Amino acid sequence: MDIRLKALSVHLFTATGAVLSMLAMLAAVEEKWSLMFLWLVVALVVDGLDGPLARHYDVKHNCPTYDGVLMDLIIDYLTYVFIPAYALFKSGLLPGWTGWLAIIAITYASVVYFADTRMKTKDNSFSGFPACWNMVVLVLFALKPGYWTCLVVVLALAIAMFFPLKFIHPTRTMRWRTLSLPVSLAWVIFAAWAAWVDFHPASWAHWGLVVTSLYLLGAGIAQQIVPQRNAAS
Repeated sequence: MDIRLKALSVHLFTATGAVLSMLAMLAAVEEKWSLMFLWLVVALVVDGLDGPLARHYDVKHNCPTYDGVLMDLIIDYLTYVFIPAYALFKSGLLPGWTGWLAIIAITYASVVYFADTRMKTKDNSFSGFPACWNMVVLVLFALKPGYWTCLVVVLALAIAMFFPLKFIHPTRTMRWRTLSLPVSLAWVIFAAWAAWVDFHPASWAHWGLVVTSLYLLGAGIAQQIVPQRNAAS
């Protein structure tokens, strides 16, 4: 296959995320939360694969007609921010004014963050919490903490978007990638498992979500604290 067609196919693969977001939204409107999260997990897998494929086939050079970065950001806002915020509001995890405050904080702060040209650090990590509300809300659905805990988590992470805190990119942050990548894959498996069993409280997937989520949230900050000994570490 011609390299230009391969590059185009990567863009078309990325675009499937829009269809997945619509399927997730339709499930959310019907309050089928487990199905919604399963679609969002599939969208997360697509998002995890299209970046390496885009770099491998050099889509900017071989298919410059389409802006893959812009396409990715549009889909990410739907699947990472908009739909999870809707689910958090409609599910009853945050009742009354707490739900309104949460969705305003999530949607407003996230759109500002997505437009920030300083989003990425030199080592391809994220500067500030990268608005991965799809992951946060899924964990909240699984654990079902009290609404004050939910509200504190949401507001703290919304504020963390604009602090110089480092959050790793599972595939692009080279430091600790041999651990970060398997942990990220494990998170996806636990997330799909938890949604598949309708977030049953006895599921072992919840423990896996807690452990992997704590690593993904804290690894970048730990890298800021722990000095890097050499370029290969």
